[in-house]
Amino acid sequence: QVQLVESGGGLVQAGGSLRLSCAASGRTFSSYGMSWFRQAPGKDRELVAAISWSGGTIYYTDSVKGRFTISRANAKNTVYLQMNSLKPEDTAVYYCAAEGSRRGIRFRVEEYEYWGQGTQVTVSS
Repeated sequence: QVQLVESGGGLVQAGGSLRLSCAASGRTFSSYGMSWFRQAPGKDRELVAAISWSGGTIYYTDSVKGRFTISRANAKNTVYLQMNSLKPEDTAVYYCAAEGSRRGIRFRVEEYEYWGQGTQVTVSS
């Protein structure tokens, strides 16, 4: 069992930065691929960034490339999402998710076993 708790969301002006953190419980954090999804009102949940269990493979959706950075600190059981040059269209609830397949980056919501409660990110124009 893995429990995930996100933090770091908030209200920021366009062009600003936020860093999201996701703290995981359990001793096997390093075995899980970790991802950040987001969901805006009326839209489907979408994969924003993902990092494989080994840290060797990283994925970003096109709209955040060059602006967001995902990283993990296995010693702290934590995954981060550094978000720079934020835009109003980045406004959403951001969710941390974990999957244990060890088969590379997973893209679908249903492939993830564990989810955090979400943290709101609001970018004003």
